[in-house]
Amino acid sequence: MMSSMLKEPMKRILALIMVPTFALADDAVIVDAKLQSAGENWSVSVTLSHGDTGWDDYADGWRVILEDGTVLGTRVLFHPHVNEQPFTRSLGGVQIPDGTQTVYIEARTNTDGWGATRFPVSLK
Repeated sequence: MMSSMLKEPMKRILALIMVPTFALADDAVIVDAKLQSAGENWSVSVTLSHGDTGWDDYADGWRVILEDGTVLGTRVLFHPHVNEQPFTRSLGGVQIPDGTQTVYIEARTNTDGWGATRFPVSLK
């Protein structure tokens, strides 16, 4: 009787251990960013690297923000770049307030959202 009482909990523990676990997806890495003034607006080019695997895990955007988190512009990436790594995409018409010395770039993936790393770009 005792052995049958132990078998049931052990089966449950083994079932939990055998449930597949999924590794957390990696954040997109900002390799480089360039800003060019075009009158009152700015053109921003960002180079990203990410282990895109297809539609279920890919870098799907980046944004330009101020230190306080104010979003100045967002570039949506509409498809994976599995065979194009790293890759560069641009965004025009970004308005940066006068006197701003540094902006930050953040990248996003469709699995994890916005990454925690901010890439600083000096406007000096």
